Amino acid sequence: MGQSRHHYEQALEAHLRARRIPYISVNEARRTLLPADADLSIADPASESGRRVALKSFDFVIYGEPTNLLVDVKGRKVKAGSPGRLESWVTEDDVEALTRWEQLFGEGFRAAFVFIYWCEDQPADALFQEIFEHRGRWYAVRSVLLEPYKKEMVPRSKRWQTVNVPSAAYERISSPLSASPCEEFAGSLTDELAGTRFAPTLAAR
Repeated sequence: MGQSRHHYEQALEAHLRARRIPYISVNEARRTLLPADADLSIADPASESGRRVALKSFDFVIYGEPTNLLVDVKGRKVKAGSPGRLESWVTEDDVEALTRWEQLFGEGFRAAFVFIYWCEDQPADALFQEIFEHRGRWYAVRSVLLEPYKKEMVPRSKRWQTVNVPSAAYERISSPLSASPCEEFAGSLTDELAGTRFAPTLAAR
C-alpha cells in the first residue's frame, strides 16, 4: 500500500484495513489499471492558448463488485462544542479532476468524495453514523458520489474557486462509507449502485 500524505488518509487506510475492505493507493492504481498512454492532463481554464496542466490526483481505489470507487479524501476538523453543520467544500479543480479520472477509468468505476472529520471530542452518534478512533484521535466519515455532488454544489468562494453543498442537500446525498458485511449499498448514495457488494460490503444508510 502506498504511504499516505496526511493523518486523514492514514486514518482512512487504517479504517479500511480494520474492516478488511480491499483498496489500493492512487499510484498503484495508475500503474496497474490505466494504459501507459493515458492522457493525465486537463485544459487550463486560465489559459487562452489551450495549455494543458497535470491532472490533480485522487487518493484510493476501493474495490467492490460490480462497482469500484475512485476516492478523493477531504479532511475537515470539527472543533469541540461546534454546531452540527459539516463542511463539504472542495475546489473547482477537485471536481474537474475527479470527473476526468472517472472518465479515464471508465465502466465499473465511480468517483466519490470521502470527507474525514477529525473531531476534537468523541462525536455524538446522532451526528455521525460511522466513527472510529485512530492514534488517539476520533474521526467520522461521510461519503458522496461525484455526480450527486455536482448536481447540488453551489459556489462558496470566487476568490479561492471553491464550491460546497448546502447542509440539507449534503445530509440527503451523503452516507457512511462502510457498515456491516451483510449490508448493501442503498439510499441516496447508491440508487445507481444498488446491489454493489464490497469485501466486506461498503454500505450507505
